[in-house]
Amino acid sequence: MFKQIKTSKDNKEVVAQLSRRLNLGKENVIARIALTYSLSKEQRLNLENIKDSGGKEYSKSVLFGSNEHIYVGLVCTYYGLYKTDKALPKYIKMHIDDGLELLDSELKENPKFDGFDFLINKINYGLTNISK
Repeated sequence: MFKQIKTSKDNKEVVAQLSRRLNLGKENVIARIALTYSLSKEQRLNLENIKDSGGKEYSKSVLFGSNEHIYVGLVCTYYGLYKTDKALPKYIKMHIDDGLELLDSELKENPKFDGFDFLINKINYGLTNISK
């Protein structure tokens, strides 16, 4: 298994800015949101497109807290991997980077959104799509 994940150099500042703007918790909380947000877009990422690892470093325990099995399970299920697969940390890293970029882009398009607005918007979207 892996011990840490590092974002890309470009996303080091993005995660800090998103943490301040959304005010939903520390940077590791924003990284968790980014990971799951990226997975929710149902876009399979290609390992050939992995970005640098010059950014924010998270230990596995800080990144996932006591819910490591849930986050790892989401990625494993999505890609059909076993939890000891060597590619797993790369996919996690890629989805965190992708999610940070998606969040940053979406919030630039909605400059008045704060963390509460963002979460309510996503919950409403999810509830609407469940009933379809």
